[in-house]
Amino acid sequence: MLARVRTAALWGLDAFPVDCEVDVGPGLPGFVMVGLPDATAREARERVWPALRNAGLAPPDRRVTVNLAPADRRKEGASADLALAMGLLVATAQAPITRLAEAAAIGELALDGALRGTRGTLSLAECLWRAGCTKLVCAAEAAPEAALVQGLEVQSAHNLNEAVAWLRGDELPRASPAGPDAQAEKAEDLADVRGQAVARRALEIAAAGAHHMLLVGPPGCGKTMLAKRLPGLLPPLEPSEALVVTRLHSASGLRAPGRGLMRVRPFRSPHHSVTHPGLVG
Repeated sequence: MLARVRTAALWGLDAFPVDCEVDVGPGLPGFVMVGLPDATAREARERVWPALRNAGLAPPDRRVTVNLAPADRRKEGASADLALAMGLLVATAQAPITRLAEAAAIGELALDGALRGTRGTLSLAECLWRAGCTKLVCAAEAAPEAALVQGLEVQSAHNLNEAVAWLRGDELPRASPAGPDAQAEKAEDLADVRGQAVARRALEIAAAGAHHMLLVGPPGCGKTMLAKRLPGLLPPLEPSEALVVTRLHSASGLRAPGRGLMRVRPFRSPHHSVTHPGLVG
């Protein structure tokens, strides 16, 4: 039997929708995954089969073929684990496919069936919403981040059993969007600076107009102290800017899944001896 579950994968800092096609047919037990999966995605069988067994579900004992479409784009990460497990259960008639018509699934499976959030949850959820999905099932720890996408109904599940119960008709808690990121500390500002009227004025103008600034002077005159105060003068991110910055940090793995929008503007302070590759990143 064939089952199709929608999911998504990261491509650098962006994401694209993926159809996880699962076919369980006659033949000797085996597993084949095609569609240019990377090493992490290819290892999905070693995570999904124990997860099914430890969750009290029956792994298929026939030939399983999985295609991650589109087949010409490389898939990275373990975001398709939950979709693969759901596809296996639908293909072996252990769960109905009705609720998957407009829904998608993302999440990494632990060996005991627990669901883990994945890197780039916000990018994955946003691309699935743009692809026409109205519901998303994902790990509870990452659900508040996915719920930042307006118009997407996010169902949070702690483990595979809860996701399967949702497939069979039960309801899952609907995730609420995470609040603004509160962990950023208050940046230093000019309240600690005494004197330096000209330098202070130049710093304020540079911050207000997004200008470049070069501080020149002898050691100990306050160049480093003034430079450290620049982030404290920058305005908070606008909602559209915060969404982009949060998506980039989430996709690059610089923040844990499930956190809210970043409100503080990112600020880099490279040393004057930094190389060109080090400055660009």
